[in-house]
Amino acid sequence: CKNDCFLFWKENELLQKCTVCNESRWVDENTKGKKVAHKVLRYFPVTPRLQRLYCSRHTTKDMIWHSTGQSKDGTMIRPVDDTSWKKFDMKYPDFSREPRNVRLGLAADGFNPFGNMCNPHSTWPVILTTYNLPPWLCMKESSFMLTLLIPGPKAPGKDLDVFLRPLVDELKQLWSFGVRTKDAATYTFFNMKAMLLWKINDFPACSSLFGWSGQGYKACPTCNEDTPSYRVSNKVVYVGHYRFLDADHPWRKSLDYNGEHETRGPPRQFSEEEIQAQHTRLLFRPLGKVAAQRAGIKRDREDFELNWSKKSIFFELEYWSSLELKHNFDLMDIEKNVGESLLATS
Repeated sequence: CKNDCFLFWKENELLQKCTVCNESRWVDENTKGKKVAHKVLRYFPVTPRLQRLYCSRHTTKDMIWHSTGQSKDGTMIRPVDDTSWKKFDMKYPDFSREPRNVRLGLAADGFNPFGNMCNPHSTWPVILTTYNLPPWLCMKESSFMLTLLIPGPKAPGKDLDVFLRPLVDELKQLWSFGVRTKDAATYTFFNMKAMLLWKINDFPACSSLFGWSGQGYKACPTCNEDTPSYRVSNKVVYVGHYRFLDADHPWRKSLDYNGEHETRGPPRQFSEEEIQAQHTRLLFRPLGKVAAQRAGIKRDREDFELNWSKKSIFFELEYWSSLELKHNFDLMDIEKNVGESLLATS
């Protein structure tokens, strides 16, 4: 839909108008020639590309590297050494028992394809990478899989879930049922399953993907409602970082930071049940750029909704709520944005 509130897909493939805002899907619905759509979402299925990784005996060996390349001395060197990976293995032993099952990471952000800031346009590629591979291959450009190409000209924002629907449905199939795949190394067939381990993005993209706003008094998606923040002049500042130090660290008694001793412990970790309870309190808001305005629904959040702007579509994945590490932040991008703000450059 031109207003980002509906996807003409599957059972809705033949519809001519959006069921939410009643807008036509065509630029000119009365044309006698071939009709042109307002927007086209390009989706490249993941399953056949994962199967092809097992079609060669060379890449097949790389796809089980994560099961043999773990750190021997307990030092975290690779993603497989992370506690979130290990806790997932403990909770879902049937999945982790098969080393050929695939673990994916998702990265998404907007960019201007025209390279001209005078012509604002935001196109969002969604890219997957395979963490079964060793690090020197995992982050190689040839290992990246372009999965979605979300059209502009405006950024999807909170309506990003509409575009993610094909990918999430395929991930649900790969988790629940898997797909019969040939292993070229052993000349046998196995049932390959896949899961989304985490996502990688900057703070604005995290707001769109995760559903927790990166602005306001509770901007931290990890600290949640316990985010330490104050209002100074016309800005919100985030303080209290000494909370993360050891209890006996000398900096906790220093008055140089804000003139007070820091006696609080680090923010608590919110359980899966607590996050689900917060989601149940969210008000229903239709997706789309104009649907809410037409329905007369206020888009501002209520106090009991905290900083949640929506329940992300990723929570439809059975395992997503239980993941300890759901989002990784692109440090290089964040450092660039902070540096430009401090130096007043662009």
